[in-house]
Amino acid sequence: MGDLPRDVFTEPVPDPNTLEQLGPLRALAGTWLGERGIDTHPSANGPEDNVYVERIELQPMDAQTNGPQLFYGLRYHVHITKPGEVQTFHDQVGYWLWEPATGMILMTLAIPRGQVAMAQGKANPDDLSFTVEAVRGSLTNGIISNAFLEYGFRTERFAMTVTTHSDGTWSYKQDTLLKVLGQDQPFHHTDRNILTRIGPPAPNPTSVG
Repeated sequence: MGDLPRDVFTEPVPDPNTLEQLGPLRALAGTWLGERGIDTHPSANGPEDNVYVERIELQPMDAQTNGPQLFYGLRYHVHITKPGEVQTFHDQVGYWLWEPATGMILMTLAIPRGQVAMAQGKANPDDLSFTVEAVRGSLTNGIISNAFLEYGFRTERFAMTVTTHSDGTWSYKQDTLLKVLGQDQPFHHTDRNILTRIGPPAPNPTSVG
């Protein structure tokens, strides 16, 4: 805790063009489509694989401060279906945040099955790959689930690695470690996909003025 400032009130002056201040998150800005997603999740008969189609919007927002702490970020929405289907397979909202002063990356997530989390990692501004992680019980990068999920499918850890590629695409690999009721061994619920940009990012509100 010794590296945190004594003055917790004085705010910096942020750059109004947040798109240029996103560090390793810059390449993720925009609207994306991924049609090669693979999800491996637990079922009563053992691991089950599903192919999925994913649309992600990641839009720049105005810079955010906590006193001297300064974040630049992307507001995101993930919508996933199975190929040829309309019904939602997975829905998720949250923020990707970058703190230039420390190299910290945060990803917040909320899903409409009664679960929220905040994952944390570190990267350099020009890194092409980075990992964020959330751990059950942590007060700074933790996981909160509703009573049923905590009972039947307890999430112990969540990790996501993002990699940007020279062809303009980016990909991710996720590993969600679950303790499933009645199973002796933890289950690795995994997801992976490759995203192609289908729309440019919109300017953040302050930069439009």
